[in-house]
Amino acid sequence: RGSTGNRLGVCGNGEEEGCIPEGMVFVRDDLDSILEVLPKDLRDPLVSHEQRMNLLEIIMDLGRKPSARFLGTRCDEVLRDELITEGDLRAAMDKLGDFGGDNRAGIAGTLHRISAIRNRNGGVVGLTCRVGRAVTGHVEMIRDILEGEKSSSLLLLGKPGVGKTTVIREIARVLADDMHRRVVIVDTSNEIGGDGDIPHAAIGGARRMQVPDPSRQHHVMVEAVENHMPEVVIIDEIGTEAEAMACRTIAERGVMLVGTAHGQVLENLMKNPTLSDLIGGIQTVTLSDEEARNRGTQKSVQERKAPPTFPIVIEMRERSKWVTHLVEESVDALLQGGQPYVQVRTRDSGDLSVETVLYDSANGDGEEGSTDEGARLPALSFRSRGNSTSSTDSIDFTDDWSETPGFMWAEKLRDITDNNITDKEALQKLAMKGYLGRNQNSGSGRRPPTREKYNIASTRNVSSEARQTPNPKRGRLFPKKNQ
Repeated sequence: RGSTGNRLGVCGNGEEEGCIPEGMVFVRDDLDSILEVLPKDLRDPLVSHEQRMNLLEIIMDLGRKPSARFLGTRCDEVLRDELITEGDLRAAMDKLGDFGGDNRAGIAGTLHRISAIRNRNGGVVGLTCRVGRAVTGHVEMIRDILEGEKSSSLLLLGKPGVGKTTVIREIARVLADDMHRRVVIVDTSNEIGGDGDIPHAAIGGARRMQVPDPSRQHHVMVEAVENHMPEVVIIDEIGTEAEAMACRTIAERGVMLVGTAHGQVLENLMKNPTLSDLIGGIQTVTLSDEEARNRGTQKSVQERKAPPTFPIVIEMRERSKWVTHLVEESVDALLQGGQPYVQVRTRDSGDLSVETVLYDSANGDGEEGSTDEGARLPALSFRSRGNSTSSTDSIDFTDDWSETPGFMWAEKLRDITDNNITDKEALQKLAMKGYLGRNQNSGSGRRPPTREKYNIASTRNVSSEARQTPNPKRGRLFPKKNQ
């Protein structure tokens, strides 16, 4: 059975070939396997439940009533009035595999995940039974990115439960089977490829490397590149600095990365010192007095430190609404207090819609009215706009003013001042074009490189005279004073 749009259908066993019409979303689950773990009086209400297809989790906490969580509802549904006993928990754990260092276990041959809550003595006092589903069809929202001439690493960003792991599982299958790429999955909790030594059919021809301990995930990531010659490495839940550094190491070797991280918007990564390296890292630089005055900013500003490990970040706001960032342009614009252009990809009743709009993280959407013809840009070719509250939409700041004759240059300056913007905003626009604070002898009309532009030797606020002054504590002598 199948259905289109946001409703989810199930393909029967043995119908893996040909049961997925284009533009439709289908789900394969093995719900009976996880229901077998539960006591009979919990299993029976769920077998015939009208929301069976939307079941997300079953919660079993010692001394509390068991409950079930369904997609699209905020309140848990109580399954029975009797409290959970230690016998209920032991009976459930006897049907599972061993719990790993991350307190997760699975059911062999399925994608389900069971997580344990322990007391201070290590005893299990609660179980969270998470239903795993193999979803096909979501990858159509970003197929153009995957099929691009240049393989760009992708980072999926979203809150827990939005479907990040489900999407990268399908991405692994599409890259391996449809695009014939060598794909290796670093599967820390066996959540992508399922429990057991034989990976689930949902990952297609992709290979799977299991991780013996979650703290060694970064070692296995590097091992995958060194030993198995992949073209694509897929990692779920990047969460430590060591894993972020391993991602950079892999990307610098020319291997495409597809990963996930917890967070709702791009700014979450920018403010996270552990994971900010995934988008290039953030550093503070000190401007000269003249440059700060010309740019209308403070002397200490933030800028991106290095090229991003993941050139493309996708915010999964909902299962059918994704926001696509070009990381370099988005991060640079946000650090300057501006708004980048992003692609908002939505799917409704099987139809995919892609709009280029101004990014607004607060509303989770693009700025209203910003999708006019002048704002529409080619796919994955966005430009950022600084300080979008000013009424400068009709002015084209993208042409090269270095070749503009004096009178025409004056006309453009007059256009800026006629659009009701402040002197500070006008100075910022001119500084961005390199007409303020640049070397008059350069004659190129271009902004100088970063170090030359900021007129500093490094991010440390130390003058050249101070660096050249000998240190008397090291046995060096100062020049003698004149008598």
